Amino acid sequence: MPCELVGLADLDGEKRRLAEQYGIEFRRDFRELLPLVDALAVAAPASTHFEIAADCLRAGKHLLVEKPLALSLSHAQKLVELAKQGNLVLAAGHLYRMNPAVIRLKDELKDMGRIHYANLRYINLNPQPPVDCSIIFDYGSHLIDLLLFLLARTPEKVYCNMPHPPPPEREDYAQVLLDWGDFSASLELSWLHPQKRRDAWFIASRSSIYTDFLEQTMRKYTGNTELDIPLNWQEPLKEELKHFIECVERGKKPINSGEEACPVVRLCELALESSRTGREVKV
Repeated sequence: MPCELVGLADLDGEKRRLAEQYGIEFRRDFRELLPLVDALAVAAPASTHFEIAADCLRAGKHLLVEKPLALSLSHAQKLVELAKQGNLVLAAGHLYRMNPAVIRLKDELKDMGRIHYANLRYINLNPQPPVDCSIIFDYGSHLIDLLLFLLARTPEKVYCNMPHPPPPEREDYAQVLLDWGDFSASLELSWLHPQKRRDAWFIASRSSIYTDFLEQTMRKYTGNTELDIPLNWQEPLKEELKHFIECVERGKKPINSGEEACPVVRLCELALESSRTGREVKV
């Protein structure tokens, strides 16, 4: 990365070994790093994002916050406001916007005709999921942001079915239906599935496309013709970090800005509302 790695802050004192490995500063309190840096990446539990990010922004630091930006729209909007007040770069960790398969899919969708429907999956076996964050915010935020990026349109309605298997304090599985009026997208989210999948089908009037975001592969179906679309593999996380650093250096607005993250947080909130009430929610 075109920057100097200064330090690591973590409540876990064992992480000091990692800091020593890279010859950087280690602090248990992130606030002690603030005088030493220009920018930070926040990869902490989702429930702590708002407090940590607000402190960093008030200290005048550029910030990349892992998704979700916050667990409420009001908190997300407050972070965006703080960044604007300080003329600071605020980016959210929606790294699928940096995935070559997603970027190519966005271009392909322009020529596929009217979208009939889409199916997306974010699934894997996770015996120790986060205890402070619903699967909607943890996994669903990725797919919701991916759809907003691809379509540049906000859905009109949200429906979410989220059973509560033991233990009741966490949701292991969810189905989310986003309705745009003229088509809908179904999202499968799971911490229980034995296979790891990050993929999508888009079925449209002129052609259909299957995309594997993990493998970064794409196959297009037109009539009886199947075509593999070549992609140049890249590491999305690395591209996200490079993009963030470039935006800090040049004063650019990131494509995964805090503003772009706010609708994602809102739709996650609406999905949770739908799961509680058992009803479709208007956006």
